[in-house]
Amino acid sequence: MKNTKTSLYHPLKIGNLHLEGNLFLAPVAGYSDCAFRYVCIEGGANFTCTEMVSSEALVRNSVKTEQLLKRAENEKAYAVQIFGGNPQIMAQAAGIVIQKAHPEVIDINAGCPVPKIVKSGAGSALTRDFEQLYQVTKAVVDAVNGEVPVTVKIRSGWDYSNLTWKQAATAVVQAGAAAITMHPRTRAQGYEGKADWSLLAKLTEHIAGQIPVFASGDIFSPQAVKDVIEQTNVDGVMFARGAMGNPFVFEETRHFLQTGVAMDTAPQIRIRAGMKELRILIQEKGEIPACREMRKRFCAYSKGLEGSSQLRTRIVAANTQKDFEELFAPYIQD
Repeated sequence: MKNTKTSLYHPLKIGNLHLEGNLFLAPVAGYSDCAFRYVCIEGGANFTCTEMVSSEALVRNSVKTEQLLKRAENEKAYAVQIFGGNPQIMAQAAGIVIQKAHPEVIDINAGCPVPKIVKSGAGSALTRDFEQLYQVTKAVVDAVNGEVPVTVKIRSGWDYSNLTWKQAATAVVQAGAAAITMHPRTRAQGYEGKADWSLLAKLTEHIAGQIPVFASGDIFSPQAVKDVIEQTNVDGVMFARGAMGNPFVFEETRHFLQTGVAMDTAPQIRIRAGMKELRILIQEKGEIPACREMRKRFCAYSKGLEGSSQLRTRIVAANTQKDFEELFAPYIQD
């Protein structure tokens, strides 16, 4: 399908929310906290989303869950993603999110393939049960009463014998959602195999301009963004794993889409972003928990560095901010 938009990088609207561009950070469980979102915004992300938040836990007043709602200091606009299979509980959770976090968007997770989420009737279970997906989406839309737009993220289906993306998308639109994101893998695929971008092209045709469609899945580079927009005519693109270790992929992609010229972010800039992420995370969680969390993140930041395999061996043993500063001294010193 040939792209019909005048520019691959462009402003867009989600309901009444106006965004400067169409390059987003996807909700990533255990990763897209306010520290990571902060550095992604500095790296050029036009919009960001929290990791998925349990509606049941919110309604039970879980303090730990409420911490996931926190806005990053530089976030002018962000979405809180909630999950659950009970329409009434999801409606209550949406009200709590509005009251406590005041996000610009509430997103509904109807795509997570993790068994414990699916068994609760949430995540990918909703993509299979599109009547329940309608009920959940409608309940949240009614609960926010136009205060913020509601968006939904789906998978392409349960498995290749049950590709229900069309019915799910129809349910989402009919329920009043302001945008839809599809990760074109099935629940059965999990994160294995290949995302089927051809289904995104079919989705944009099926929605036919009613609401924006965003792409997620196997998007790791500026070239991939160009390809998926040109091939599917989606309105925007979400980076997930593609932003790990390089939050500047958004600025790199914007530059590439506008000029056709590739740009690479220097290792020093990437590592300094990682150190800033660490400092924010320490403020949020304390030094030891933050440093343990940052081990996997610095492993991503270290890719491509000289001696990276030996460096990663030392990263996984780091326990303090000083440990990381000593490890990356050649990259963070002026």
